[in-house]
Amino acid sequence: MPAAGSAEAAGEEGGGDAAGPAGSGAPKLCGYLQKLSGKGPLRGFRSRWFVFDPRRCYLYYFKGPQEAMPLGHLDIAAACFSYHQPEAAAGTGDEAAAFEVHSPGGAVTVLKAVNRQDMTYWLQELQQKRWEYCNNLDVAKRESRTSPTPSDFSKGLVAKDITDLSTLNPNVSAEKARNVLAVETAPTELVGEQAACQPVPIQQSAINFSLKQWGTEIRNSMTSLRSGKGNSENRKSVFYTNEEWEMLDPTPKDIEESMILEERRKHASEGNKGVTGSAFPFDLGRIPHKARRPLKEMIGSSKNRNSSDSSPVEWNSGNGNKLASEMQMKFQNQQEELERLKKDLSSQKELVRLLQQTVRSSQYDKYFASSLCDGVPKDKLELLHQKDSQILGLNNQLEKLNLEKDSLQQEVKNLKCKVGELNEQLGMLMETIQAKDEVIMKLSHQLSEIEDNPSSQSGTANFSMSCSFNKELQELDRLKDNLQGYKTQNKFLNKEILELSALRRNAETRERDLMAKCASLEAKLCQIESKYLILLQEMKTPVCSEEQSPTRDVINRLLEDALKVDHSDQPEQAFFKPFLVSEYDIYGFQTVPEDDEEEKLVAKVRALDLKSISLTENQEISTGVKWENYFASTMNREMMCCPELKNLIRSGIPHEHRSKMWKWCINLHIKKCKDSTDPGYFQTLLQNALEKQNPASKQIELDLLRTLPNNKHYSSPTSEGIQKLRNVLLAFSWRNPDIGYCQGLNRLVAIALLYLEQEDAFWCLVTIVEVFMPRDYYTKTLLGSQVDQRVFKDLMNEKLPRLHAHFEQYKVDYSLITFNWFLVVFVDSVVSDILFKIWDSFLYEGPKVIFRFALALFKYKEEEMLKLQDSTSIFKYLRYFTRTILDARSSFRKLNNIAFGDLNPFPLRQIRNRRTYHLEKVRLELTELEAIREDFLRERETNLDKRDLISDDEEDS
Repeated sequence: MPAAGSAEAAGEEGGGDAAGPAGSGAPKLCGYLQKLSGKGPLRGFRSRWFVFDPRRCYLYYFKGPQEAMPLGHLDIAAACFSYHQPEAAAGTGDEAAAFEVHSPGGAVTVLKAVNRQDMTYWLQELQQKRWEYCNNLDVAKRESRTSPTPSDFSKGLVAKDITDLSTLNPNVSAEKARNVLAVETAPTELVGEQAACQPVPIQQSAINFSLKQWGTEIRNSMTSLRSGKGNSENRKSVFYTNEEWEMLDPTPKDIEESMILEERRKHASEGNKGVTGSAFPFDLGRIPHKARRPLKEMIGSSKNRNSSDSSPVEWNSGNGNKLASEMQMKFQNQQEELERLKKDLSSQKELVRLLQQTVRSSQYDKYFASSLCDGVPKDKLELLHQKDSQILGLNNQLEKLNLEKDSLQQEVKNLKCKVGELNEQLGMLMETIQAKDEVIMKLSHQLSEIEDNPSSQSGTANFSMSCSFNKELQELDRLKDNLQGYKTQNKFLNKEILELSALRRNAETRERDLMAKCASLEAKLCQIESKYLILLQEMKTPVCSEEQSPTRDVINRLLEDALKVDHSDQPEQAFFKPFLVSEYDIYGFQTVPEDDEEEKLVAKVRALDLKSISLTENQEISTGVKWENYFASTMNREMMCCPELKNLIRSGIPHEHRSKMWKWCINLHIKKCKDSTDPGYFQTLLQNALEKQNPASKQIELDLLRTLPNNKHYSSPTSEGIQKLRNVLLAFSWRNPDIGYCQGLNRLVAIALLYLEQEDAFWCLVTIVEVFMPRDYYTKTLLGSQVDQRVFKDLMNEKLPRLHAHFEQYKVDYSLITFNWFLVVFVDSVVSDILFKIWDSFLYEGPKVIFRFALALFKYKEEEMLKLQDSTSIFKYLRYFTRTILDARSSFRKLNNIAFGDLNPFPLRQIRNRRTYHLEKVRLELTELEAIREDFLRERETNLDKRDLISDDEEDS
């Protein structure tokens, strides 16, 4: 048996490629904002993930990007926006990047962006979305508010089925004014789908804000309480102290000690050549005889400084310079003497080396001479002499390398000496800067003494005037910034007023159009009521003569009017058309059949009921927003199988995402098999099937137009879907010659082609036949299909015992109805909306979904079936009862809850075990039938009276 169970395990295991949101249109408006919520002390801003839904013009907010259920929404279509300037915001306790959304009823929602750039971007985008939505809110949009626009599709036949919608003429002057008043801004990384990959912005609670404000006030109060701080002190250097510092000459004893320490340091560095250390010991050339004060002590003394206790800095540098120059001369002489001694030493080492070589060569000659006397072979002596020459050469190279090493070490020493000299120079520069700083401090003291004198009042007045002038300049800059902010705010508010005025005018125009349509519908209703009253009057009056009654004419006219459909031949009048049911649904299926008059009337009634339910139903949470939010959470990771995704798929994949999700689900099950094939595998199969003789091609051609005749994509030989259907079936028949073609495969491919391209539909069929379904499911004997019918009867007896006993009582074989459900996965058995939602779960979870929904359909109508008391009425009801379940959200939710809730537990192991059990029984029965057939053939050959009898197979052939 094939790996049919792997499909079920896919609901629990991970794997697969990433799948982003479908469609390549405008980027989604989503990102992080902080929402003001809470009461009392807990009131504050909390980070929320916001997603805009263009279908309903709602701004949903979630706890995070990974959440599926929103916390709430804002109706942007009926909202207006405002924000405050930074000064006004600070006065009211709001933040500079906060803005308000005013909803109908006086509700005000305060949102806050990370910065004003993001705030401006959000306001501009929300204004634009509101403008687009309200301008496109015509009748065609109203009738399809819950359906996505066809332009969002990317694959399949449905993608090419784009209907033209009539929209209102745009207001050119308003658009021009909006473009003039628009403020161009670019979002940051916290806006857009990539924001889901970013960490959640850290928001400060209301308590933190209060503590911060209190701390600021306390610091400001302490600053204002400080006294004795003149402006002159604020300009003083950070090195300012009240102590007097003098530059004194060092004593000769100190200089000698410093020289001795320097020599010791050099010898220590030469002795530790192997020790790894820093190549640049930046000690700033500190000389030991300079007694430096710690910075902490200087800061402590500066706290108690007194401006009056200052004296001139003394700088006695004459004697010090003289001694320093003498010591420098002595040091240079000693260095020259040291260099001369090093050169002598190196020459003596070279002389010793040459003498050693001479002695060694003489020893070797002596050894060779003694060896010749002892009778050693001459060739060995030559070899020894050659090796000795090589050894001498290597020794010479080694000595040269040692000399080079010594020279490099000497260069390193010189470089270190230079670095030390540079450090000493740097230390001297630092001391010079310190001395100059002390001089500056001294001059500052003198300046403060001069300012304290009465004669310095004019200078103080000038200083105060300069301070006031600086303050006025700062105030002027602040006013300029505020003016620019108010200009931007004025632009935004003018644009807001302009948009609201234009939207109000559009709403008035739309209201007038709706009133006209309402009048048209009222006139239509009056005509229908008039005809019904005439009909009732005629039905009430008895007819005694055999003449034709006018009642029949009235009934015929009523039926003729009721069966009219909207062909949209005149799109400019589409707004006023009173017909509510179009000729085809969004999948291309006919809403009203053309042939059977009775079936046509029932279908029209069903379509009207479905339309009525969809118009009156209140959808609180948009399914599309949940999917958009889930796709946003997969921006930084591959989409994997998880309970959240399973629940979303079970509730139905949105129309615009179905193409990519189906492709992802198929790749999830067939990835290994698909990766093992060569590139262009499908085209190769198709080419072989077209060029070579294919036994299945004849039957395929016969069934093409009988596949989905009620779908416009397969209704005629020239339809685009017919050629694609032919290609996929031919390629599959060439891949599986044992199956070739079986009736039922054409319908599976036709449904797949509505959302997938040819090659993807081919792999979808491979997944269903080779992975999901057991072996021999679509072969000539349909062995697997017969087994599943017996398994389904066991499940009916277990899950729905009352209904099963009812069918057994009246001997109703419901497998005649359910056999087609399993073979083509409910195609042509349920309404199209429910069909595609069943396929969503089927392609993700596998064949167990068929058992679930088959039982759920019987459970849904169990009470109605139990009321039927004869086999004819039961069987007649079974033929059409599935189409009475309309795709109202409540109806499908109930059916979905039965399939995935009430029927639990539903283990796959139980289905596998029962398949194995019934498979053996069916095979045994087929063996017995084959034996009976062979006995019949033998008896016919031997008995002359039975030679005219033929079997069923012979009759078919």
